[in-house]
Amino acid sequence: MHNLFAVAYGIAFVVIGISHFTEPQKFVEIVPKILPYSLFLVYLTGVMEIAGGIAIIYPETRMMAGRLLAIFLIAVYPANLYMWTNDVAFNGTKLDTQGHVIRLVIQLLLIIIALYLSGDLNFNKSSN
Repeated sequence: MHNLFAVAYGIAFVVIGISHFTEPQKFVEIVPKILPYSLFLVYLTGVMEIAGGIAIIYPETRMMAGRLLAIFLIAVYPANLYMWTNDVAFNGTKLDTQGHVIRLVIQLLLIIIALYLSGDLNFNKSSN
């Protein structure tokens, strides 16, 4: 079950990473203006998502991939925060406060899942 969950999680990252290349403009718009080279950053984060998604699928690389994806998800959250505080539309859609809170909760869940898949979080009740 753990492996199947990792595959689904990894595929989602690969698909989103690919969209950084097929639809880069929607991501460029949410890159905070203080950061230079927004298109390059979109491509870079796309590569990171694809690599992380592939790496978390394989048990041999899952621990490191989960940890790096958790760090990645924290590092890219400023784009979501920029969207929220500057009322920037994503892919033509502006979110209300509730929508941004939902995005934050999803981001936190993705971080928790990455750490669970890495083995750093264990939700089993048994202790050794």
